[in-house]
Amino acid sequence: MIAKIGKGENLYGAISYNQKKIDSENGQVLLLNRIPETLDNTYSTSYLHQCFEPYLSTNIRTEKPVRHISLNPDPADRVSDGQFVEMAQEYMERMGYGNQPYIVFKHTDIERTHIHIVTVCVGLDGKKLPDSYDHPRSMAICRDLEQTYNLIPATEKQRTGNEQVFRPVDYRAGDVKSQIASVVRHLPKYYGYASLGAYNALLSLFNITAEEVKGELHGQPKNGLVYFALNEQGEKASNPFKASLFGKQAGLDELQNQFAQAKEKMKADPVRAVLKSTIELAMHTATNEADFKKQLLEQGINAVVRRNDEGRIYGMTFIDHESRTVWNGSALGKNLSANVFNDWWNGQAVGQRQETEKATAQNQSSTTGNTVEKEEAHALFNFLNKEQQTDDLLIDGLGGLLPEAQGEDYEEQEFANRMKKKKKRNSRHLRAN
Repeated sequence: MIAKIGKGENLYGAISYNQKKIDSENGQVLLLNRIPETLDNTYSTSYLHQCFEPYLSTNIRTEKPVRHISLNPDPADRVSDGQFVEMAQEYMERMGYGNQPYIVFKHTDIERTHIHIVTVCVGLDGKKLPDSYDHPRSMAICRDLEQTYNLIPATEKQRTGNEQVFRPVDYRAGDVKSQIASVVRHLPKYYGYASLGAYNALLSLFNITAEEVKGELHGQPKNGLVYFALNEQGEKASNPFKASLFGKQAGLDELQNQFAQAKEKMKADPVRAVLKSTIELAMHTATNEADFKKQLLEQGINAVVRRNDEGRIYGMTFIDHESRTVWNGSALGKNLSANVFNDWWNGQAVGQRQETEKATAQNQSSTTGNTVEKEEAHALFNFLNKEQQTDDLLIDGLGGLLPEAQGEDYEEQEFANRMKKKKKRNSRHLRAN
């Protein structure tokens, strides 16, 4: 069973999201905890929101008082409504929310029947309930529930103990080639991606991009890849490095094989439905692009937005670090395509630019030009140190050192030797003249 814990401030949006499932006959209310039932057992968004008002009105300092939790058994599991209620009650009790008001919704709009739980993390005294290490505790509870209800265990990537700890490339630190090598040589062992765009979205978190090059060799068309380091603005900040410098797995032919294998595997991946549901909820509750990304990041998901020079969004990619899979938005659903996000954020961006221009004029600021928000790598990249608790899963540094690329680069060394010989020949030619 997979659990996702969403943290936000938009309670009305969270309830409305679930209410829409009910309205479309794809959901129902299974349980109300510390919330009065109605005579006809029907509930509106405004009624349910009102039941939480005493807790929200006394909130002292908690910025994100809303908790939206989803519990997702395997599609092959057959769970009755009574079992869902029992699981929800045990989960909430052990997570510390047993005395809180909460609603348990059942969703049937996808193959994986699952439940959503909406609650708040502040008590009637306005103080926040302790939620330290909630993600590790949630995972432990899910493992226990799997055994109690004979559910199919959630599969995890097999770990050998010799995995790499990755860090973003720093183009100013020197030895850029070794830094890039440390990522591209090992990343394919742990993540699945079905296209070059998805691969580049993942690489961008490490300040790397791969670019396809085309040409001819002996009259035959030949394609290849080159890699660049990126700066804080996502711009190329190094010379190109041929894929051949990093081994066969970094080349275009091998990557295309990886894409094909990942695409086939991801078709039946049960993570897809959970990820889609999580993103849709964030769309429903987020106030803007930054809030949308932050909500997903707290659940172990990076949202990578690709824009053209005019600022139009042409690519949306989602990186789920728990399943270690990379998804294009359109592959998850038409409602998650780049066009949908472009239309959604376009109006907000115009308003924000107008406000920024006013503020800039008032402060007599001279700053100009567009800035590109750099995606940050998620703390879950440090998936070696499972002993360390990753409480809020925020980006507080990845830890570890980059493994150095081993061996000499004979190709570059040979080039350097040729240049030395050429320089000597030119010197002798000048002296002769």
